[in-house]
Amino acid sequence: MINPSCRVFFLIKMSFSYYTKEGLQKLKAELNQLKDVERPLASKAIAEARDKGDLSENAEYDAAKEAQGLLELKISKMEETLANARLIDESQLDSSKVLVLSKVKIKNTANNMEMEYQLVAESEANLREGKISVNSPIGKGLLGKSKGEIAEISVPNGKIQFEILSISR
Repeated sequence: MINPSCRVFFLIKMSFSYYTKEGLQKLKAELNQLKDVERPLASKAIAEARDKGDLSENAEYDAAKEAQGLLELKISKMEETLANARLIDESQLDSSKVLVLSKVKIKNTANNMEMEYQLVAESEANLREGKISVNSPIGKGLLGKSKGEIAEISVPNGKIQFEILSISR
């Protein structure tokens, strides 16, 4: 029998993130950069600091070790993200509802301002490119909605209503 606390941990660890082919390649490239370039540089910095004498009073050594620890943590998190990453076949997605990778044109019903966003995985989000995370308040509020529907979304300043004008891939 599985301990209930282990079961919760297992469920949490099994959460997947969905990526475009481009987003997955970008994630892999960033991980390779960290492993192949940044990791050797961190090791070199530690070795150079170690050569400077007494380690008990060597602030440069302590800083290099701390930087290496943070780098290893980042690598570990990226490896976990990559292990839980799933590639989305955009041709198989339904464009009648807002889903991951949907491009959605919305209108704020209060001020009639129109915006266009693409819903993407959290690590692919980039507001300048019009890509918002499916985990953001707006992303969550739009998921599953159809063209013509009103999405009422809670944001820090209250509630905003968006009319969905169009959905595309």
